[in-house]
Amino acid sequence: MKFGLDIPTTGVYADVHVLAKLAAEAESVGWDGFFVWDVPSGIDPWLALTAIAMQTSRIKIGFLALPLPRHRPWLVAKRLADLDQLSQGRVICTVGLGDSDSAFASYGEESAPIIRAKKLDEGLEILTGLWMIDSFSFTGEYYQLHQVRLASRPIQSPRIPLWTVGGWPRRPPFRRAAQWDGICFKSIHHETGQELTLGEFRSGLAYVRAHRRRDTPFDVIMSGETPLDRQRGIDIVLPFQEAGATWWMEEGYSYTSDLEAFRTRIRSGPPRSGSYAGGSRN
Repeated sequence: MKFGLDIPTTGVYADVHVLAKLAAEAESVGWDGFFVWDVPSGIDPWLALTAIAMQTSRIKIGFLALPLPRHRPWLVAKRLADLDQLSQGRVICTVGLGDSDSAFASYGEESAPIIRAKKLDEGLEILTGLWMIDSFSFTGEYYQLHQVRLASRPIQSPRIPLWTVGGWPRRPPFRRAAQWDGICFKSIHHETGQELTLGEFRSGLAYVRAHRRRDTPFDVIMSGETPLDRQRGIDIVLPFQEAGATWWMEEGYSYTSDLEAFRTRIRSGPPRSGSYAGGSRN
């Protein structure tokens, strides 16, 4: 299992220097991924990820999550390709509809979930087409491209991995995820608002696997929070790992106004079982 961090970009975290330093510290103690929010009230995540890429050398980087319907997908494709070049192939792109309708409506964007879902699906096709085809054209309901060529392609082959976010038991996001490279489970049940149980996680994973038609690597990301006590953290994470999770994403929601507390948690290292659990690698 790999271990990532879900990092705010608001409040005390709305500082590129802070985020870049935090990413370097996370890398030094064994975290495998550093993912930032993309919210209207936060710092520009593209600027943050650029700084993070330049201050790290191993850790995977990206968004958690990028509300693709709020962006022009061809610009996202270009920026992610450039970021993948800068980071030497360390980008993972996690996409979703966007949680807040107001984040769309306030800027005159279409806020209806069904429209956002259609734009998300078209956007994903555009990302992959621009990354993999020399001169790419696309005609959809919302986007049209005519023989567009990127100046640079991602380093990763065949392209940057694409994860999609889903809140179980909403089925459509899980069917979407089955078409791509990973499902990122929300840590709470979509209907009850309670923490997702191990049984619910298994049900969601069985559903996405039943709809998967590609024989390619597929990541399963579970999110949550673990304490400073490493063994207690392992006890939380291990059942999800045994059930099929390939990543654990440590959430920063409880630390949105307490940077030092989150830094302490990050410095304690990931709740990894086995011989390596933080500190420098041998």
